[in-house]
Amino acid sequence: MPQTEEWTIGRLLAWTTKYLKERGADSPRLDAELLLAEACGRKRIELYTSFEETPPDAVRTAFRELVRRRAEGAPVAYLLGRREFYSLSFRVTGDVLIPRPETEFLLIRLLDLARKREVEAPVEIVDVGAGSGILAICAAKELPRARVTAVDISPAALAVARANATDHGMTERIAFIEGDLLGGLPDEQRFDFVVSNPPYITTAEMATLAVDVAKHEPRLALEAGPRGTEIMERLIPEAAARLRPGGWLLMEISPQLATTVTDLIASDGRFEPATISKDLAGLARVAQARRRSNTDEPSAVAAD
Repeated sequence: MPQTEEWTIGRLLAWTTKYLKERGADSPRLDAELLLAEACGRKRIELYTSFEETPPDAVRTAFRELVRRRAEGAPVAYLLGRREFYSLSFRVTGDVLIPRPETEFLLIRLLDLARKREVEAPVEIVDVGAGSGILAICAAKELPRARVTAVDISPAALAVARANATDHGMTERIAFIEGDLLGGLPDEQRFDFVVSNPPYITTAEMATLAVDVAKHEPRLALEAGPRGTEIMERLIPEAAARLRPGGWLLMEISPQLATTVTDLIASDGRFEPATISKDLAGLARVAQARRRSNTDEPSAVAAD
């Protein structure tokens, strides 16, 4: 662009959209708007009434740095430090997965089942692999009588979850526990719901992920192992041991693993047949299974 032309907001957005598109961004215009709004300290919608405005040098410098990092593959959510989930804003850092719309289906299934059960008594919920805390926090906000526990193996992730709980006024409603799946909880603790978005990417699939995912999001929260079910293979029996009779295990899954996951749940013997819920794209997304009562368990399965 000739030096005599002003770098107005409109021109900055047009140039950046083209630049990011050439570098493979999936949503270059949206990325440009979000990053410029961040640099300006404004809401994105406010840019639409300011196309002819020329931002000061400090704003343009900050914007150029954000665009440079985005072009190198840094996710927009990490650059902004936040992401919306279930109409709420959550802090995100490179220590936690970026919340995705698909996970809202897991939350919705949890809320549907928990509201029915909460008619009888307050429910106890544990979010395994809580990450940024989105499931635990949303559950606590939507189920005011529920007792919620958030577990993660990463202390850095738990720090992000605690910060989000503070932002949403849920600190007193959620117990945060550092541990590997359910192993760090007291032996006697039982739950009505075990909910989890566990790692389910196979080792082979990791090599095919987009750069902004594979390079920037925590591998610990993505990769399960060669089969993709390694974490679920451990979680299913642990959940069976921790659930009260009639309690529910709910997990987000890869659509490619739906049959394998239902078979894993069936092989445990302590659950009723699992069902799979699909997302808006018609893909298998949530596996759910109800804990049998002890008297209903097959005789070959040892009691808890």
